[in-house]
Amino acid sequence: MTSPISPIGGFSSVAGLDAVNGISGAETTAIGGTRAEEAQGPNESFASMLSRGLESVQASQANAEDLATKVATGELQDPAQYTMAANEAALGMQLTLAVRNKAVEAFQEIMRMQA
Repeated sequence: MTSPISPIGGFSSVAGLDAVNGISGAETTAIGGTRAEEAQGPNESFASMLSRGLESVQASQANAEDLATKVATGELQDPAQYTMAANEAALGMQLTLAVRNKAVEAFQEIMRMQA
């Protein structure tokens, strides 16, 4: 089963993670519900999409840190897995920063408008 295309970005799945489009529907949220219960698709709110994207970036960074530790201790036989995970985390962070910068630019432009 393939995961849906994310409206935030189109990173492919590397080392079992989806970079920006989130984890499959069985993930548990902090409130106690599951991702499957949240609205997805065209009815999903921008805040929900942004939150999912940030959670996914955080998960990819945690995975890269875990794999880095395993490479350093010799537990990971294939260092290419770490390289792919580190690149995935870096791309996710770059996308996050680009979205943030565009949001700040849009806010500043709105503030410059005369009412």
